[in-house]
Amino acid sequence: MPDVRSLEDFLARARVDPAVFDLRPDYRALLVAVDDITPAALDARSEALVRRAGDVARELLDSRPVEQLPHVAAWREAYRAFGAKPQRTRNSLEALMSRAAGGLPRVNAITDIYNAISVIHQVPLGGEDRDRYTGAPRLVRSHADEPFDTVAEGRDVTEHPAAGEVVWCDDAGVTCRRWNWRQARRTLLHEDTSKALFILDALDPMTTLALEAAAEDLLHHLGPGVVASQRLLAAP
Repeated sequence: MPDVRSLEDFLARARVDPAVFDLRPDYRALLVAVDDITPAALDARSEALVRRAGDVARELLDSRPVEQLPHVAAWREAYRAFGAKPQRTRNSLEALMSRAAGGLPRVNAITDIYNAISVIHQVPLGGEDRDRYTGAPRLVRSHADEPFDTVAEGRDVTEHPAAGEVVWCDDAGVTCRRWNWRQARRTLLHEDTSKALFILDALDPMTTLALEAAAEDLLHHLGPGVVASQRLLAAP
């Protein structure tokens, strides 16, 4: 039986390095650990939510280009602060918004739900399989020696971030590069995932209340049977 105390223990060990807050003191990460997900029960719910996200994206983009959306623009500034070029490596919210008006990609029900929530609430949001974690999540500036498993030209490869790049890691290596740009293959959600970690990233002008509302909406769509715990990481 899922135990909320084990989720709380996992989240209690998560951290954001002070060097990241030095870049953006307004940064907040809301971590949501979830157990007892039933992927087979999510299909109809995810399809309706993806359609709603497409409607939201079309309405938002009707009056301005994606790079002028307030939270997208804030993340572009954050990327520049550690040397990334936002035109080449879009933050996850911008990448989704660039595709959402024409239809979000379908991956699996859990991923489709969190992608839709990302668009609807205008927040970068990543989901990972917690069973594939080694140790606790931490957000750091890279030393350039951490392994990152990905695919290049159809082949499995191991890459390394640039020095100073902002990356999410566990004890086995990088789980997401460039703050919220690209996830490692190792911890990707899959069709049988029952234990997940979701990371919601906020910068001003997004408020903490809006961040928490996005997490609440996510949990609602994952279903009433899930067990969850949350932790907000913010600058002291």
